[in-house]
Amino acid sequence: MILGMDNPSPAKVTPSEALDRATEASGGVMHLAAAIGELPQTVSMWRKRGRVPAEKCIAVEKASGGAATRYDLRPDVFGESSSPDGEGVDRAA
Repeated sequence: MILGMDNPSPAKVTPSEALDRATEASGGVMHLAAAIGELPQTVSMWRKRGRVPAEKCIAVEKASGGAATRYDLRPDVFGESSSPDGEGVDRAA
C-alpha cells in the first residue's frame, strides 16, 4: 500500500477553470457580467487572461452561488480555501 493514497486530495482548480465554472453557474458571460455590474466584454477579457481582479472576486463568488470561490479565483491574494473541498468557506462575506 502506498502511503497517502487512501484518501487522495481533490484536484486543484486553476483560476481560469474557476472563472469558467462561475460563468457556467451564472448562466453565461452576459449573466455573470450583469450580476457583478461589469460589461460582458470585461468578463470575456478576464477569461482570456485567466485572471479576475481581486476586488471583483467576492462579487463573482456570490454571483456564481459559490461555484467559484475567491480562493479558487485568486489564491495569490486570498490564499488557499479553508478546507480541501471548499466547505467552510465564508459565503456571506
